[in-house]
Amino acid sequence: MTYDAPLSPRPLSHLNDASPRVLDSRALREHGVTDAEAGARCRPGGPWQMPLPGVYLLHPGPPTSTDRLHACLLYADRPARRAPARTAAYGRTTAGPAAPSATLAAGRARPSTPVRLPASDAQFTGFAALALHGFTSVPPLATLARIDVLVPRTRRLRSVGFARVVRAQAVPEPEEITGLPVAPVTRALADAVRQTEDAVAVRRMLTEAVRARHCEARAIVRELGRARLLARPQVVGAVDTLLAEGRAIAEEHLYDMVCFQRLPDPCWNVDLRLPGGPCLGSVDAYWPEQAVAVELDTRAPRHGHEEEALREERARRREALERFGITVVHLAPAALRDSPQQQAAIVRTALMAADDREPAARVAVTPR
Repeated sequence: MTYDAPLSPRPLSHLNDASPRVLDSRALREHGVTDAEAGARCRPGGPWQMPLPGVYLLHPGPPTSTDRLHACLLYADRPARRAPARTAAYGRTTAGPAAPSATLAAGRARPSTPVRLPASDAQFTGFAALALHGFTSVPPLATLARIDVLVPRTRRLRSVGFARVVRAQAVPEPEEITGLPVAPVTRALADAVRQTEDAVAVRRMLTEAVRARHCEARAIVRELGRARLLARPQVVGAVDTLLAEGRAIAEEHLYDMVCFQRLPDPCWNVDLRLPGGPCLGSVDAYWPEQAVAVELDTRAPRHGHEEEALREERARRREALERFGITVVHLAPAALRDSPQQQAAIVRTALMAADDREPAARVAVTPR
């Protein structure tokens, strides 16, 4: 028996009500359906259709969003399907992996659990991925003319039909949403922004990502910089809005941490100055009695020498404050969001240690 020979001469009717409703030619051959038979059933007026090369929709009606997603994954996965061990029916459905052929023959779907795919496999990105992440600022899946599928650069694939192939030197670890592999929000945003000329639409997507707590503003800017998109006109203005939004949310998290972890009330958003002298630095929160300051790292990320220069400037400012006996605590917005109790413990420790330090120099505290 040759590798592509059908395993059994079962009648084609056993697949009419199958689940999943999308299979590729290799999976069909496992069910005894040759390529010629599948092609015949896809003729005008036939019960099947072939939305993408080598991918078959086992009903004559318009494909649903789920059908299109599964079809894209099947198409993108074709180059990797070379060994017999991977010839089972491809069944990424919203309920989980595919049921075996016996279940297909009976026309029933077996309950199953989603499976996380390795990072080298195809994953959705761009607008489709953002829609799967729950973004309301992007078009619904059903209205997308193209579905972006991210694959390693080495894959020999071309965009066809509603499947648009996006290649990457290194694909990220996908997130699993209803059993489907989806690119992280930062990567999906970069791929969506690359296709968008509308500055308002770009601003809406970026702002929603931060407001809905999908990711931090700095992480988005870092990904946009990696994709070389920061210089685009529709992105430049949106980044300033994004960083301002990210800072406001980080300040809100800091305020909540102080309130709910029952820390003493600090002075918020102040400049520290020597009496009659220059400004020593601006801080987000300051406890005058304990001489403890908190700084949030919400600046835009830089690259190369710029990042190094900013890091050195920040270190000099911290050393200047510490020379006058002021303890500076740096908090990351992501840490405040994910582990406020731990960050509160760090601040509380610094406050309690004030009694063991030399008294700090007298500084003037003025609103920033």
